[in-house]
Amino acid sequence: MIGKSCGHAAALLLQRGTIAAPALPPTPPEAYPVRPAMRPVAHPPTPGWKAEASETLRLAGPLALANMLQMLTYAIDVIFIARLGSDELAASALAVALFGLVMWSLQSLTGAVAPIMAAELGARGPALRPVRRSMRMALWLSVLVSLVGMSVCALAGPLMQLTGQEPHIGALATEYMSVLLWSGPLMIIAGVQRNFVATLGRPVFATVITAVGIGVNAVANYMFIFGNWGAPELGLQGAATATIITSFAIVGMYALAIRFDPRLHRYHILGYFWRPDWPRFAEILRIGTPIAITVLAEAGVFGAAAFLMGRIGALELAAHTLALNLAAFAFQVPFGVGQAATIRVGYFFGAQDHQGMTRAGWMGIAMGTGFMVLTAATMLLAPETLLAIYIDPADPANAALTGVAMGFLFIAAAFQLSDGVQAVAAGALRGLKDTRVPMWIAIFSYWVPGFGLAAGLGLATPLAGTGVWIGLAMGLTCAAVLLSWRWWRREQLGLTQARLA
Repeated sequence: MIGKSCGHAAALLLQRGTIAAPALPPTPPEAYPVRPAMRPVAHPPTPGWKAEASETLRLAGPLALANMLQMLTYAIDVIFIARLGSDELAASALAVALFGLVMWSLQSLTGAVAPIMAAELGARGPALRPVRRSMRMALWLSVLVSLVGMSVCALAGPLMQLTGQEPHIGALATEYMSVLLWSGPLMIIAGVQRNFVATLGRPVFATVITAVGIGVNAVANYMFIFGNWGAPELGLQGAATATIITSFAIVGMYALAIRFDPRLHRYHILGYFWRPDWPRFAEILRIGTPIAITVLAEAGVFGAAAFLMGRIGALELAAHTLALNLAAFAFQVPFGVGQAATIRVGYFFGAQDHQGMTRAGWMGIAMGTGFMVLTAATMLLAPETLLAIYIDPADPANAALTGVAMGFLFIAAAFQLSDGVQAVAAGALRGLKDTRVPMWIAIFSYWVPGFGLAAGLGLATPLAGTGVWIGLAMGLTCAAVLLSWRWWRREQLGLTQARLA
């Protein structure tokens, strides 16, 4: 639940140490009969609240920072493409809206390997073979679903016509997509690699690799869009080429990090790569499919909200975009905390440490909510300062836009808490491998009270754009209440009983 519109979801997609069990001697290859990794191990005592806060922060901090850096990566794309002209910028926005939604949902599907690996670590010590097999199946699935994703993206041309886009803009978007879609498999594989390093206690690798990727992306855009340093001048397709180059670089950097870090290398994740493990493959699909649908539900409702704003007026749509960008940037922190909660809860779930599950989940919710209190206060007390990132609020020409955007930010401040709670609560439930019911909670919350109220207040009352934002806030609040209730009732609902493959 990273983005708050289809286009914004794309920027966030083009985007889950501390939980590792005590070190044991390296496990011999799978062909050998001895299997020490499968023996029961003694788990360390359940950390207290202070220790759990430290462990969660150590994991969540790098992940949240990586999420923010990912947004910066695609801000750089926009900066370079904007120099080509407004047509190219509009075309890229249309293509990335589709590409981002498809790839984000598929990354979410394969990301189900994180709670599975965390549970295996909690249950079986270093779990060398179980983790290796889970990674193997996640990589298999990445290749298969990326083919599906590329096939959907290849339909960009007909989709542009179906949605009534201007012919020349649609043609540019289709050409851009024809190159961009080749980065899809790399992005999904990189997502699985990121889950592996984070789950094994090396989340800082995700931060460093994303930061280096920003530099690679900027250089590649400079070269291939404008034909600098001897590269061909490819224009808009050069931006897509830069994305492919950056994706290759990120996958390569993760591979090097996994190869040369002793803790990660001993898992030999490419060992016996040809061997299927269909029960694990099915488990990733079972847990991941509801997550992907949840992503589509949330991205879809915020995309639909943009269309509602477009019907109300261009000014409201522009103000909506500014306020949503600020809210989405703030969301990267609780989203990172939610990723950390998935891993921490998953580890204790595998160990069947009920007290550990409780502390990990509630600590994550407290951290995510606490940060959103700060962002909400900033939106209430200094909205003009935040808007100054994008526009000059003191410019009389921006007076109307500033006024409408400030009104939206006041409502955004109100749903910051709900947004943070629902993100982390969903992450904690994923640590328990509980994704199906949360999927239905998300679909109901976002589309019934959420979009229903947004459409009713936005189009049928004088509230207009403000009514749309009230509806969005209601949807997030409903999701936060229901997901929190499910987490509160986890023991009574039988969610904490181990269901290892």
